[in-house]
Amino acid sequence: MKISRTHIMLLALASQRTVVTSFARHGTSVGKFVASSTRRATSELDGRGVSSACTRLTPRLHSTIADGTVNGETEQTMEYPLEMTEDERYLFDLNGYIIVRGVLTAEEVKECNDAIDRRESQMIERKDAALRNAVKGTALYGSGPGRKDLGRVLEWGEDSKAFKSILAHPRLLPLFHGILGKGYRMDHLPFVIAQDRGAEGFQLHGGTIDCTSGEYNSYLAYNCHQGIIRSALLGCNVMLTDHDAGDGGFCVVPGSHKSNFKMPDGMVNGDKYQEYIIQPSTKAGDVVLFSEGTVHGAASWCAEHQRRVCLYRFSPPTKVYGRSYF
Repeated sequence: MKISRTHIMLLALASQRTVVTSFARHGTSVGKFVASSTRRATSELDGRGVSSACTRLTPRLHSTIADGTVNGETEQTMEYPLEMTEDERYLFDLNGYIIVRGVLTAEEVKECNDAIDRRESQMIERKDAALRNAVKGTALYGSGPGRKDLGRVLEWGEDSKAFKSILAHPRLLPLFHGILGKGYRMDHLPFVIAQDRGAEGFQLHGGTIDCTSGEYNSYLAYNCHQGIIRSALLGCNVMLTDHDAGDGGFCVVPGSHKSNFKMPDGMVNGDKYQEYIIQPSTKAGDVVLFSEGTVHGAASWCAEHQRRVCLYRFSPPTKVYGRSYF
């Protein structure tokens, strides 16, 4: 039997996907891994500890070397919960999103930003009216500049290392399993979003009940049945710069994943009921996980430094939203 070049390529792709899927399915039983940081990543509420059911894992998934001295240097370990905690389940079910603090270390954040700096000239600004994400003259539009996008973050060789770690990061893995189920898949290719001062935000969108049409969104839907959370599509915002109160950027309507009605006129553009639209305060290295069934968007950027996030989207193993993506 002859094996063509096409067969070889398909086999190679299948083997790569099997590795990722296998870790996603069995990542909670991998035992001890070496970590390079002593910082404990925690969720927004529980900043003092983690579940008693913990294992020692590396946030970069480097090896299975036990604790001790490696290459003459003493390695220290970090503890992570094996399952989504009750606090996390409550907060996510209550609000439709959760902030996971300190997922990336300061060193990893710097690696990401350095990689972006080397490719800043490749950013594409949304200048054309058809590509703009907010309506001119509304609260989310800003003072004029368009949002900037930068793709192919998983294709940068060594520069992609920290970006790739998010796919099955041990701090996030229990939440991925708890929200999407084991065997979850990457639905969209991740990309960097950047906003300079005054840059437009993104009008509110999404919702289990679509916020503009009032129709049921089966492909974005959130549900919780007999204690099992499932979201048809999960957004994963990796914060690469600080987002202090009033800076702008990611915003959300907490609890809207359970709403049964479309949004009032004017609220989608941020012109009405702004007190119900929340811009969470986050630091570089934090991750915001949000159901796409939760109405969300972005406020125009007001800070002096450039806003940077890397946006991933994940789905359950049997769901597909981004049909033109990987």
